[in-house]
Amino acid sequence: MSDSPRPRTVLVTGSAKRLGREVALALASAGWQVAVHYRESSDDATRTLEDCRQLAAAGALIESFQADLGDEAQARALLPRVIERFGDVDALVNNASQFEHDSIKSFSYECLMAHARTNTGAPILLAQALHQHVCARREADPVPDAVVVNLLDQKLWNQNPDFLSYTLSKAGLEAANTMLAIALAPQVRVVGVAPGLTLTSHLLSAEKFDRLHRLSPLGRSSTAQDVVAAVKFALDNASITGTTLLVDGGQHLMKFDRDFSLM
Repeated sequence: MSDSPRPRTVLVTGSAKRLGREVALALASAGWQVAVHYRESSDDATRTLEDCRQLAAAGALIESFQADLGDEAQARALLPRVIERFGDVDALVNNASQFEHDSIKSFSYECLMAHARTNTGAPILLAQALHQHVCARREADPVPDAVVVNLLDQKLWNQNPDFLSYTLSKAGLEAANTMLAIALAPQVRVVGVAPGLTLTSHLLSAEKFDRLHRLSPLGRSSTAQDVVAAVKFALDNASITGTTLLVDGGQHLMKFDRDFSLM
């Protein structure tokens, strides 16, 4: 029998593209087995899957899983599907997020609930499932603690009235971060990572993104590599739980009256 430790497995939600993809690639390169989750971006998920497999250690499993996390049944079924394929899951990175604009003028129950299902409810259900999984396997064999990393937003510490439902849903997840850390201990640690302006989008020109990215006390906000490093730190440091790492160059210390995309 081999004495080598089994590879750790992580589920990264919303990892077909953008920041989730960067997290998946980095963890595959660091020796993790990765479950790549996506909702609709099947082509992007396939590319991420292939790239992770190129970076992963020999014999490591890298698989993709489709699920609409706004649907409770699909959210509840996701981690059991991953467990069925990988056998064990050691970590969860809740990266998937709905991000649609509304304001006090356009706010509705429907918009709030749509954001809350994906951005708040699904991460809690997945953390619950991971805790149940760890407790069940501990009955057979002691295992290292599991970890949940919740991707948040510096906006929570620097609020403005834009993207009202999105912000409320992330504020709910930040509150859940604390409650889950208490409720799921000692088997599961729960850590938040809150990036600043990290990646551009269709809402920002390259010139505008570069200018806004420099608006911080350090003269730069977070890069994807900065956020990935914080996620890896949260996964590996066994003494951290119930807190959030703000990775934003200090942008949360500055007052912005509007969201970056509307400045």
